[in-house]
Amino acid sequence: MKKKLLSLLLLAIPMLTFAQEKGLDQQIDEAFGNATGWFVDFIFYQIPFTDTISIYWVLFPLILGATYFTFYFNFINFKGFFTSINIVRGKYDEIDKHDSMIAAGDSTPGGDIKETIAIEGHDGEVSHFQALTAALSATVGLGNIAGVAIAVSIGGAGATFWMIIAGFLGMASKFVECTLGVKYRDIESDGTVYGGPMYYLTKGLKNKTLGKILAAFFAIFVIGGSFGGGNMFQVNQAFQLVENITTPVGGVSVLHGKGWLFGLVMSVLVGIVIIGGIKKIAKVTDKIVPFMVAIYVAASLFVIFSNYDMIGSAFGQIFEGAFSPEGVAGGAVGVLVQGFRRAAFSNEAGIGSASIAHSAVKTKYAASEGMVALLEPFIDTVVVCTMTALVLIITGNVAAENASLNDAQAILLTSGAFESAISWFPYVLTIAVVLFAFSSMISWSYYGFQGWVYLFGRSKKMEYTYKVIFCIFVIIGAAASLGSVIGFSDAMVFAMMVPNMIGLIILAPKVKEELSRYMNAIKTKS
Repeated sequence: MKKKLLSLLLLAIPMLTFAQEKGLDQQIDEAFGNATGWFVDFIFYQIPFTDTISIYWVLFPLILGATYFTFYFNFINFKGFFTSINIVRGKYDEIDKHDSMIAAGDSTPGGDIKETIAIEGHDGEVSHFQALTAALSATVGLGNIAGVAIAVSIGGAGATFWMIIAGFLGMASKFVECTLGVKYRDIESDGTVYGGPMYYLTKGLKNKTLGKILAAFFAIFVIGGSFGGGNMFQVNQAFQLVENITTPVGGVSVLHGKGWLFGLVMSVLVGIVIIGGIKKIAKVTDKIVPFMVAIYVAASLFVIFSNYDMIGSAFGQIFEGAFSPEGVAGGAVGVLVQGFRRAAFSNEAGIGSASIAHSAVKTKYAASEGMVALLEPFIDTVVVCTMTALVLIITGNVAAENASLNDAQAILLTSGAFESAISWFPYVLTIAVVLFAFSSMISWSYYGFQGWVYLFGRSKKMEYTYKVIFCIFVIIGAAASLGSVIGFSDAMVFAMMVPNMIGLIILAPKVKEELSRYMNAIKTKS
């Protein structure tokens, strides 16, 4: 199978070279935009609030849903924080090893769900930590670099405040969807896990017809999102930064016009990992993600403390600008849309994608993984994004003239901000961006694969068909112009929220039952 994959990738190269020479990719992109523009316009329709501020309608379900879950679960995003850390540390692993502690009649993650009980003979595939890093690898990425630069450029320093608020609220949404992901997952006889919104919508909703319709829509949207925002966009932006860093002053990069070559290398690396499934993905991400985050946060702290005399002023700007019209626009639109949209959302809370990765965890308690998952928005948005924002504010890179930045320019703006304190950091940032892109691609391949097999079946033929297509799109993404394609795929990522949020609201009482069961088990152990 690996030989077939390599052959198909090699066949794609001449076509892509031709496309670059003839401009065929631009023509296809334009035609694609004309055909799908109505969908993109609908998903990204903006509701005008003032003459200068408009907010995308899709933000309202996400923000209102996250706020509702925060109150419904009694501020689980704050009260459960340290319990979540202890779960990741393994403090409560013993609970899963004692069936006597599990409520009668609920010895499987699916509880009394007939379809789940019938096939569950295993507890899962990966540890709590691996599930967390696999999901984080899809969220920690270009949104933390380019998205934040765009956000603070639009809304000034005050945008950072709204970014932090969005992160804290998103923790509650993430808890709900990932608890449901484990509760309603399917586990085959060989231990392979299938989970995510497709399954809790199908199994959880009393109206089975509605559940199947919503699940099918979600599966279609997640496949589209995986090919575009989770694949082509990631490799395209990574290549642009690599090309920039290899361009001599006043010269041309040796990689100019060779995006296909960069894409080929990345596609081979991605293919090697994703063929192994979630276990292989988790083994890679649990090493890459901590390394990436540690390097990025360390560099951010170095810049911040190198200018320690400006820290107070930076926080002053954040709080002073938080409630200005520009701050609100930058926070709500710039962060939640411009930033999150450009990396398939910064934390994906409420979108449903992360529940696919978390559903593979080894546990008998669904709420245990929901608790772990709520750490994601905190790490991704509250910590990493805030670090980026502080660096930009302290180095003075929040000027209004930067408000029209595109993603590639925004990455370079962030790179320049770091370079002002660490002259060689642009090279490190380039490596980090490539790793961010790589980890995002392998995790999103798993998300799209789960949607694919839900629609087309779980055969090996269907599995390898999806993975080969995904790898080919890596090459296309690096070589082609992607304006309309990325706009459409971003719209599909946003669209995932619609069926998912319906399911989360309806199934919230089930999540509360799971939380109560798990907390009682912890008390019993204590």
